Amino acid sequence: MKKLIAVIGMSGTGKSVATTYLENQGYKKIYFGGVICNTLKEKGIEVTPDNEKKLREDLRKEHGMGVVAKILLPEIEEAYKAGDTVLDGLYSWDEYLILKEKFKDLKLVCVCTDKKIRYNRVSKRKVRPLNHEEIIKRDVAEIENSAKGGPIAFADYYILNNGDLNAFYKRLEEILDEIDNE
Repeated sequence: MKKLIAVIGMSGTGKSVATTYLENQGYKKIYFGGVICNTLKEKGIEVTPDNEKKLREDLRKEHGMGVVAKILLPEIEEAYKAGDTVLDGLYSWDEYLILKEKFKDLKLVCVCTDKKIRYNRVSKRKVRPLNHEEIIKRDVAEIENSAKGGPIAFADYYILNNGDLNAFYKRLEEILDEIDNE
């Protein structure tokens, strides 16, 4: 049975760790944030957290909260026809509803991490590090302007990722087994 999994969570929880793990297991990965980064590059605008936020919010104001899912829908359909697929970065409730209508077997896997640990990780990461004030600003914007809380609250499965990578992968494997046995 083919699987379609959206890995969701706040910044710094370990979504990329989960999606990379699944990608290494043969899943095709589709990165929602790529739409924003690619659009900025096409417009000749520097890819920065502020520019990403502005474009993300402008696109949603103009085309609705599900715009990224709509843009990626053909790519998701193609990947899913070919096999297991993992979505990295589904944000909004509208994106979830658009995809759930098309893919009844879509599963949401939420990665959760204590805030202090998350903020520390984000400040030290190589790609798009944020300081304490910037991550708070991003969290608030994602909750208030991107409707990110809905999918997180409605997830099918949760992984607590406070540090032990082996426990993280073990829980992810348990989830995959549960999905297989549904």
